[in-house]
Amino acid sequence: MSISIDNEYNNYFISDKEVRDLLTREGERKLEGLSNRDIDLKNLEKRIETNKFVKEAEVSRGLDGNVHVQVKQTRPIARIIRPNQQDVYIDAEGGILPLSDRYTARVIPITKSTLIKASDSGFFQDSTGQSYLSLLEFIEQDAFWKAQLAQMHINGAGEVSFLPQVGEHTIEFGKPVRVEQKFKKLMIFYKEVLPSMGWDRYKRVNVEYEDQIICE
Repeated sequence: MSISIDNEYNNYFISDKEVRDLLTREGERKLEGLSNRDIDLKNLEKRIETNKFVKEAEVSRGLDGNVHVQVKQTRPIARIIRPNQQDVYIDAEGGILPLSDRYTARVIPITKSTLIKASDSGFFQDSTGQSYLSLLEFIEQDAFWKAQLAQMHINGAGEVSFLPQVGEHTIEFGKPVRVEQKFKKLMIFYKEVLPSMGWDRYKRVNVEYEDQIICE
């Protein structure tokens, strides 16, 4: 067997050995030496996709007679902090993923609110949750904001706030609308206000309202 795991986002949630174990049911059903007619490729794909960290699997026969396996991993973009339960990841499609024993994704943590139901499942899938998912995707794709934003909180009214890695201020973002415009205003705050006024001058910066940056 030839196993290839897509690692575009430098995730290491699943190994070649774990894929092989899924294919062979922990070694109980060996594939080596079987004839092609005795190998159900679709069934093998389904076995691999039972792993939560596998987004997609493709199993095919090569001209060399070998079985070729290609695995695409899911991509976490946030981690929900749950005080009385184990934390979970949110993937790029809004799905819920468990934590991994072998790898910890460097993604923004979200402190829970009453807006996210106890099970978390489904929140990021509906029309309201999709706007929060788009916000998380924006942060994940921007190197500066991914590095600078240390924590995200969603309050009961659905308003977002952030704690930064650098600085003592809280960023009040409001609802996840006009995301790009708000981050442009926030960048002005970082580039033009803080260098002249000092990084510890303000405790609160609000970019919720159009054409305004409120600093206190």
